[in-house]
Amino acid sequence: MIPEKLAQKAKGASDVLAHASTDEKDRVLERLADALEKNQDHLYEENMKDVKAAEKEGMAKSLIDRLRIDDKLVREMQGSLRDVVALPDPVGEIVKVWKRPNNLLVGRMRIPIGVILIIYESRPNVTIEAFSLCLKSGNCVILKGGSEAYHSNRALYRLIVDTLKGSKISPDVVQFVDTADRDYIYKLLERDEEIDLVIPRGGEALIRNVVERSRIPVLKHYKGVCHIYVDDAADQAMAVDVAVNAKVQKPATCNALETLLVHEKIAKSFLPKVYKELARQGVTVKGCEKTAAVLKGIRKATSSDWSTEYLDLTLAVKVVADMEEAVDHIRKYGSSHTDAIITANYDRAWKFLREVNSSLVLVNASTRLNDGFQLGLGAEMGISTTRLHAFGPMGLEELTITKFIAFGDGQLRT
Repeated sequence: MIPEKLAQKAKGASDVLAHASTDEKDRVLERLADALEKNQDHLYEENMKDVKAAEKEGMAKSLIDRLRIDDKLVREMQGSLRDVVALPDPVGEIVKVWKRPNNLLVGRMRIPIGVILIIYESRPNVTIEAFSLCLKSGNCVILKGGSEAYHSNRALYRLIVDTLKGSKISPDVVQFVDTADRDYIYKLLERDEEIDLVIPRGGEALIRNVVERSRIPVLKHYKGVCHIYVDDAADQAMAVDVAVNAKVQKPATCNALETLLVHEKIAKSFLPKVYKELARQGVTVKGCEKTAAVLKGIRKATSSDWSTEYLDLTLAVKVVADMEEAVDHIRKYGSSHTDAIITANYDRAWKFLREVNSSLVLVNASTRLNDGFQLGLGAEMGISTTRLHAFGPMGLEELTITKFIAFGDGQLRT
């Protein structure tokens, strides 16, 4: 299907979907959750085609792990669908009402954005997450997954379509870009009359390419250079656990820790403890001069390391004089994604929360928690670092906008 027709097909279905009932949408998601289990053998077969191709091409193990569909991921996708079902439908919600001096009641009502094009890499579960969130929030979705997960994404898309065919909702509400041709995508990015929003999920190069080519508004995050600052008032055992989890639990994600900042007063006692655990997990540490003076034999960090998103088992470590230097470092090298402080000092915790303006700022918790599911939003469409209507994980509410409504009893403008 040519790009114009695909976009027009989605646009044609958007007005109808915007008025679908909550029950209709939820029934589709429940049936899709059941279908994932019933068809998991077929999903595994299709996914294995992608995994074997990735292994043959020498893709990094951390990236292959993100590509793989297994029993655990199927259960997670089912759980994600049912979490979205359990969430309140945002469409039609009145979020604020106020009365004017002339007794006119003015309010704001949530409505769908319309048609969303999502361009994503590697993770096939994004296909399910994107569809579920868009359906529940009343948005049509155009799915463009990465070529490395083509067979997996196509199998999941066909499962979605089959599920929709047994419902009152048209299968046209979800479209699948069945080609790796970049010119096709570039033409879609020009369809601003049909497509209302583009959300790219992937590496910095992908996102910048989309931004440069798109005539449609883009919600983006270029990279996740995430920090943890370990204060001199930190519980050091907690700090070790949090830092190791943030780095190694899933290193190829945008909310994984990339730079660890440590107060100089505890550097000699804390750095050997955290390094021991990081090394045990296979992490390569690159440190500033003060870090290298404590951890003999580690690689020296260069200025470029402070702004690098490694997406692998590599961590930059810097010793700082105090929290103010840590905050300055985050402002200079961070990406407004996720940053945390480990401290038992209440005042410093709140000062850090106020002064670091990332999409999620945490106290005594792992950066890996910046996730729609972990924050109670259900599944997420992605994490936006664009300071527009959505900043941070994009759940159901972030996939709606508000229109103004007003109730009068004959008011006129004079």
